[in-house]
Amino acid sequence: MKKVITYGTFDLLHIGHINILKNAKNYGDHLTVGLSSDEFNLLKNKKSYHNYANRKAILEAIRYVDQVIPENEWEQKIKDIVDNKINIFVMGDDWKGKFDYLKEYCEVIYLPRTVGISTTKIKEDFKVNKNV
Repeated sequence: MKKVITYGTFDLLHIGHINILKNAKNYGDHLTVGLSSDEFNLLKNKKSYHNYANRKAILEAIRYVDQVIPENEWEQKIKDIVDNKINIFVMGDDWKGKFDYLKEYCEVIYLPRTVGISTTKIKEDFKVNKNV
């Protein structure tokens, strides 16, 4: 069985999230998602609309996702890969090169982001168009 892992906050779910999850799952038989905890998001200066429990429930309802684990710190990726017997690490290409150090433990693939959509853009659009 080929196991794949990806990480993210996955707040305000959109087509870009679905695309990366679907494409990541296409690389293997089992997809694990490392979901940023609320505490980790605070350390990254990110504020989520949905709390961890709700984001986890949403991800678990997506057919491409087999397992969701908490991401509590940047440094845990190697342990997650080893403990979960991961074969492939997948991230969006906006992170290209940042996780190459993981190639010692598994294959690393950077997937193209979906053009024109991001959680940041959605939040900005709501600020500009308060009637939306």
